[in-house]
Amino acid sequence: MAKAGKNSNFRMIPRFWKALGGGVVLSFLFFLLVSFGLFGDLPDIKELENPSSALSSEIYSEDGEVLGKYFMENRTNVRHEEIAQSVYDCLIATEDIRFEKHSGIDVRGTARALAMLGKDGGASTISQQLAKNLFSIYEKPKTKLGRVMQKCKEWIIAIRLERRYTKDEIITMYLNTVPFSGVSFGIEAASKEFFNKKPKDLKLEESAVLIGMLKANSAFNPKLNPDRSMKRRNIVLQQMKKYDKITEEEFLKLKETPIKLDYISAEGDGEALYFRDQLAEYLKDWCKDNGYNLYRSGLKIYTTINSKMQHNAEMAVKKHMKEMQKVFNQGWGKQDPWRTLNWQVIPDFIENAIKRTDRYKELQEKFGPDQKRILAELKKPVKMTVFSWNGERDTFMSPYDSMKYIKKLLHAGFVAVEPETGFIKAWVGGINHKYFKFDHVNKYSRRQVGSTFKPLVYATAMDINKIPPCQKFPREPVTFKIPGGTWTPRNDNGSGGEWTMAKGLALSDNYITAQVMKTLGDEGPQMVVKFAERVGIEKNRILPVPSICLGAVELSPYEMASAYTAFVNKGLWVEPTFITRIEDKKGNILAEFQATRHDQVLSEEKAYLMFKMLTGVVDFGTAGGLKGKYGLSGAYGGKTGTTQGSADGWFVGVTKNLVCATWVGADDPSVRIRNGWYGQGAMMALPIYGMFMQDCMKIKSLGLSTDWPDAPIRVSDILNACNEDGDNTNNGGEIDVSGLGD
Repeated sequence: MAKAGKNSNFRMIPRFWKALGGGVVLSFLFFLLVSFGLFGDLPDIKELENPSSALSSEIYSEDGEVLGKYFMENRTNVRHEEIAQSVYDCLIATEDIRFEKHSGIDVRGTARALAMLGKDGGASTISQQLAKNLFSIYEKPKTKLGRVMQKCKEWIIAIRLERRYTKDEIITMYLNTVPFSGVSFGIEAASKEFFNKKPKDLKLEESAVLIGMLKANSAFNPKLNPDRSMKRRNIVLQQMKKYDKITEEEFLKLKETPIKLDYISAEGDGEALYFRDQLAEYLKDWCKDNGYNLYRSGLKIYTTINSKMQHNAEMAVKKHMKEMQKVFNQGWGKQDPWRTLNWQVIPDFIENAIKRTDRYKELQEKFGPDQKRILAELKKPVKMTVFSWNGERDTFMSPYDSMKYIKKLLHAGFVAVEPETGFIKAWVGGINHKYFKFDHVNKYSRRQVGSTFKPLVYATAMDINKIPPCQKFPREPVTFKIPGGTWTPRNDNGSGGEWTMAKGLALSDNYITAQVMKTLGDEGPQMVVKFAERVGIEKNRILPVPSICLGAVELSPYEMASAYTAFVNKGLWVEPTFITRIEDKKGNILAEFQATRHDQVLSEEKAYLMFKMLTGVVDFGTAGGLKGKYGLSGAYGGKTGTTQGSADGWFVGVTKNLVCATWVGADDPSVRIRNGWYGQGAMMALPIYGMFMQDCMKIKSLGLSTDWPDAPIRVSDILNACNEDGDNTNNGGEIDVSGLGD
C-alpha cells in the first residue's frame, strides 16, 4: 500500500507542471487577446500627451486678457525640468521605489501583494497608475470581472508606455494627469491651489504634502483636514528617510515643521467671478442648441468686459464696503439692526431666517416638531470659517450666531455700460463670490430703487407734455386718487415757494416730482411705466400706481444702468450685452453677437436736456460731493437714491460715454443703516462710483470722456428761454444741500 501511494505522488508531479504550464500559456493567450482588443478597445496612449477630455473654455476680455476658465478638470501640463526634484523623490519613495528598474510591472511587489492579500500594500507601479488615468474618461467597471479586465488592460498599457517613453517622460506625464483635489489635476494646478507657487519652487515638505494627497485627495487635503494631512506628509518623509533620500536629522526636523498654505481656490479665483456665473448661465442654452459642452469643449468666449475697468470696479467695491461695514457696525454696536419702519426690533427675525436653511431642515427630520431641541442644537458652537474684511477667519461659532453675523453684513452691486454700443464694461455682483454667490447686479436681483427712478418720471413728462427744465412748480403737497382712497406723498425737505423741474431733480424734492407726475393726468402712472418699458424694464414688472414717482419700484442695477443709457445716447436705447463672439478650440468662429438696437425713446433734444439736468444733481444737488472728494472734473451727471429706513442706497452715474449703476444694502431689506447721514445713497453707494471713475480716468487708453456732448441745434432755444426766465438749471451753484434727503 505504501508503494502504491508513493507511485501516486510521482504521477501527480507531471500533472502539476502540466497544469502550471497550461495556466501560463492560457494567461499569455488571454493577455495577447486583450492586447488585440478582443475584450474591448484599449485607450490610445497618445491621449496622455494631449488629453482631449475636459478641455477648459476660456473667457477673454475686450482688451485680450483671460478673465477665467470653465472646466471640469483644472489641468495645465508642465515639462520635466519645471518640477522640483523633491516631488519626484517623494513620489518614487512612496509609490514605486523600484520605478527605475522595472518595465511597467513590479514582479516583486506583485508577488508580495498576492502573498499578503494586499495587507502589506498594493503593487501598482507609477506606469500602471498612469495607465489607469486613461480610464478616467470612461465609465468605471461595475462588476468584479470588469475590474479584472481593466486591471489586465492597465498592465498591458503600462508595458507599452515603458517601451515608448523614457522614465522621465512617464513620471512627468503621471504628475500632469493625476488628480490632487476635486478640480485640480496635475502638479501645476495643485502647486498653485495649495501653495500659490510653481512646481519648480516647491520645498521638500510641500512636495511631501502633495504626494501624500495622492492616497486619498479629500482625506489628506491640507485645507480640509490639516491634521490628517500632516500625519500623511510625515509618512511620506519617513519613506524618504527609509530609502536614504533624506537623513535622520532632516527627517526629525521636517516632521515638526507645520504646513504653511498659501491657498487659492481652484474652483473660483481671480476677478469677474459674478460675471462668469452670469455668462455661464447665458451660454447654457446656446451650448445645448449647438452641441457644445461649456466645461469640456475648449471654447474661446470673447466678452465686452474691460479687464482694467473690471479691476477698478472690484477694488472700489472692496475699499468702500470695508469702510461702510465699519460705519454700520459702529452705528448699531451690540443692538440688532433688523427693524420695522418705525425702528422697532423685528421679533424672531433670526429664528425665521434659520428655518429656511438646509441645516434646520435636516434637524427637523431628526427631531421632528421639537423646536426647542432643534434651536438648542443650532446654538451649539462648531468649527467654521467665516468671511471678514480682514481675511477669512477660523472660529468656533454656532449656526445661530453665524446667521446673525451674516445678516449684519452689507453687500453691493456695480455695473458699467457703454451707452452707444450697450457693451457692459464691468460687473461686480457682490462683496465676495466664495462666501456669497448671490449676484446683486443681474435683472432678477431687484431692490427698491428710491429716487433713482425719478429721472424716468421727468423724462416722460418732458416727452409727453414738452415741459422744459426751467418750468416752475409749487413745493406743496399734491394728492392722487388710488383705488379705495387717495395718496399724498410726503417731503423730507420742507415745503413752500416754487422750484424749477431741474432744481427739483437736483435736490430730489418729492413735492416737485409729484407735481411733475400730476401734469400727466390720471393716466400718468401708465405713461411712466410705458416709458420705463421702452428703456429696458421688463413688461408688467412695474405696477402703474402714483407712488412709483418716488421710487416705490423694485429693480436691479442692470436695469437702472440700462434705462439711463438713453439719456446720454441721444435718446436711443441700446440693450446691454456682454458677449461678442465664440470660437472653437481651433479658432474657428462659431457665433457672433451684436447689441439689439431700438427706436428713439426720446428726441435728441430731450435726451440732452435730461443729461444736463442730471449734471445738476452733481454740480449743486444731492451728489455734490462727487467732484470735490474724488478730484473729478467735467460733465458728470447722476442720481442718488435712498429707500425708507435707509435699507438701500443707490447711485447711477453718467458721463458722455459711460453709465454706471451702484447699489448697497444688506441681504435683507429689513436690515437698516442707523446713522441717517451715512444711510443716504450719496454716502452708501456714490463713493464706489467716485473711486471707480477716479482710477479709470487715469488710464487714457480707456478712452473715457467727460466732455459735454454736442448740443442739438434746437435745444439752444429752450435753454435761452430758461436763462431769460432767471432761474436756470445751474442756479449759481449756491444751494445748501446739507440735511436734504433723496
